[in-house]
Amino acid sequence: MIFEDYAIFTPGPVKMSEEILQVGAKQTPYFRNSEFSDVTFACENGLLDMVNAPEGSKVIFLTASGTAGMESAVMNLLHKDDNALVVNGGGFGARFVDICATHEIPHTNFKVNNTNLTDIERLAPDDNYTALVVNAHETSVGHLYDLDAMGDYAIKNEMLYIVDAISMLVTDPLDMQQSNIDVVIASSQKGLALPPGLTMVVLSPNALENLQDINSLYFNYKDYLVNGERGQTPYTPAVTIMLQLQARLNQISRRGGVEQSIASAKEVANYFRESIKALPLKEYTPYMPNAMTTLTPTDGKSAMDIVNALEENYKVMVCPNGGAERDVVFRVSHMGEMTKEYTDILIDALHEYYAVVRA
Repeated sequence: MIFEDYAIFTPGPVKMSEEILQVGAKQTPYFRNSEFSDVTFACENGLLDMVNAPEGSKVIFLTASGTAGMESAVMNLLHKDDNALVVNGGGFGARFVDICATHEIPHTNFKVNNTNLTDIERLAPDDNYTALVVNAHETSVGHLYDLDAMGDYAIKNEMLYIVDAISMLVTDPLDMQQSNIDVVIASSQKGLALPPGLTMVVLSPNALENLQDINSLYFNYKDYLVNGERGQTPYTPAVTIMLQLQARLNQISRRGGVEQSIASAKEVANYFRESIKALPLKEYTPYMPNAMTTLTPTDGKSAMDIVNALEENYKVMVCPNGGAERDVVFRVSHMGEMTKEYTDILIDALHEYYAVVRA
C-alpha cells in the first residue's frame, strides 16, 4: 500500500488507532434497518454531548468532504437578504468567501492577520451583519480564533454564528452553549481520526429555525432532518465510517471523555514544540491550537525542501503549504492517535536532518 510504512503527521488524514482500523476492515453491512438507525442515533447523541449542544439540537450526516459541510451550511442557512461577515485569515477562510460569492450571499471579506479576534468588537467592519462565519482553526496557517469573544460579538449583534470546527474538534475546547455557537461543522478525517468521507453539521434550535427552503436535492437539510427522525439519511451514508464514528466516540468516552483527549493533544503539542526549540525553526503564529504546529525555517532553507527531505530520507510525512507560503511554512499535526513516543519519530528525524545539513 502507498506510504503504509510512513509515519504520518499531516493535518488530515491523521493517524488512526488499531481499534478503529479494525472496524473499517469489516464487511460493510446493510443500513436501511433499525440496527443501523441505532448507530445513527448513538453518533448524533455522542456528537451533541461532545460539543455541549443546546437542548433540541440536531446533527446532519453528509457523505462528503468538509468543504461540502461548509457549502451546505451557507446554502441552507443564509439567503440573499442576509449580510454575512466572513472571517478570512487564510486558505479556508477564503473558501468560505468563495462559497458565499458562488451562492450570491451578500458578505464582507473580513481579512485578518496576527489576531485571534479576542478584539473582534473593535476590528470588525461597522455594518449591520446577520451572520458571522468563521473557521475556528485556520488550518492553512495553524491559527486558532477566540470562539468565546466572537460568540459574545455575534449574540450582542443578533448574528447567526456558523463555525467550521473541522480541524480543532477533539483536540481543542469547543462548547456551543458557552460560545453561543449556532452551527458547528465537523469532518471525519481530522481530530475524530477516521477516514475521510463523512461530514457532520450540528444545528442549534436557533439554526433550525433559520433553515431555508433551498433548490438542492442532495444538500437539503430539511430532508435530512425528516429522515433523521428515524435514524436514517435520505441517501446512502458512509456506512462504515459511521460505524467507526460510533466506535471512536465510545473510545473517547472510555478514555476519559473529550476533555482528556484535549489534554492529551495539548501535552503532545507542547512536547513537540519544546523538543525542537534548538533547531532553526520558529512557530509561525502565536495563536496555534493543540491540533497542529506550523513552523517557519529561520536559516533561509525552503520549508518545502524540509518536507521533501523528511518524506524521502526518513519516511515521515508532514504537510507543506501552497502558493506564496510554499517555501515559508510547513505544518505538523498532533491530531489523532498521537503519543510522545510516536512524535519522537518526527523529532528525531528533524534533529538528524539538521545534523546532516550542518555537517
